[in-house]
Amino acid sequence: MLQGLRAFMAARRCPGAGEGRYTYSASCRQPTLYSSCYAAMARHLVNDAFSAQERTAWIAYLNSHQDDDGLYRDPVIFDQGWYAGDPLWCGRPHLTCHAITALACLGGVAEKPFRWLDPWRDPDALLRWLASRDWGERIAWTGNEIMHVGVLLQYARDVHHDARAGAAVAALLEWLSAHHVNATTGVWGDVDVHDPLWRSHAVQAAYHWWPLFCYDGVPLPYLERAIDTVLATQNPRGGFGWGVHNADDPFTSSACEDMDSIDPLCRMMQRTEYRRADIAMALSDAADWVLSNQMPDGGFVFIRNAPFEYGHPALRGEAGQGALFPTWFRLLSLALIGTALPEHPLGQLPWQFVGCPGMQFWFVER
Repeated sequence: MLQGLRAFMAARRCPGAGEGRYTYSASCRQPTLYSSCYAAMARHLVNDAFSAQERTAWIAYLNSHQDDDGLYRDPVIFDQGWYAGDPLWCGRPHLTCHAITALACLGGVAEKPFRWLDPWRDPDALLRWLASRDWGERIAWTGNEIMHVGVLLQYARDVHHDARAGAAVAALLEWLSAHHVNATTGVWGDVDVHDPLWRSHAVQAAYHWWPLFCYDGVPLPYLERAIDTVLATQNPRGGFGWGVHNADDPFTSSACEDMDSIDPLCRMMQRTEYRRADIAMALSDAADWVLSNQMPDGGFVFIRNAPFEYGHPALRGEAGQGALFPTWFRLLSLALIGTALPEHPLGQLPWQFVGCPGMQFWFVER
């Protein structure tokens, strides 16, 4: 698996353009900042070595794309009108959460403070904003919005030593522990989780918040009921899709559908003895499914047998063609499984994580 992966990563490099420049897939010709972030995160995850010169140049390249408000901008993507209006659920906040992890993988940090966070630094304003989110049919979009604000507040607190950001994080986690979370299901949202599709939406939303709790060492609300709900998202093929991203073939699950259940199961089984054998079996089955998404070029796909464009032609992978976002995300799924199940064959691989808020940390001691 790793040999093919490294060949895929090498093929995506654009050494003539400078360190850290990568194209998204074999179909793409133009390097993008998104691709650079995915490459740094994927290579670090599998313990690929960076030279000192490479690290320095790559960090400088990433930080050259930081705007004055602290957010990062991919000029190929955002200056061509992708996600007009810079929506909170995606756009620059989404890229910035990737950029800070990529920087951590390279030994760097975001140079400028996150002035963009000013509307959320005041706990009272933050709580009013949380209450105004859509906790119904757009719960998955709300998941991304709160994650982006929460992760960047955690980073501002820990890296930029922003005490107001720290107070805001504490208020955010306390509010999430008490509002819109169902005591019988352990997930958030005013949706019917007895319906497999809406259960999937609810778990995908919760996936974006559970790491905020785990990073800060705050107990997950209704942990055992959450485990029951996440386990119920596994489909007969071993993945976790129920049609959110692939209505025509629901059980051929996407990289996001799989990660959004694999990550919480891996973290939750470290926090309780409840249903550990069931979780281990589910993760073992999931590992086989995720590995089946590696293509002959060594990269991974978002959905098998289908093209996937990540919002822009410069972020497109054709059917059966590896691409950098799903390669990183599916590798992260495998790394989490291998770390949670050290006796599994995936547990023998040299995975490594970073101590940065977001998605690519394991445990942070506090």
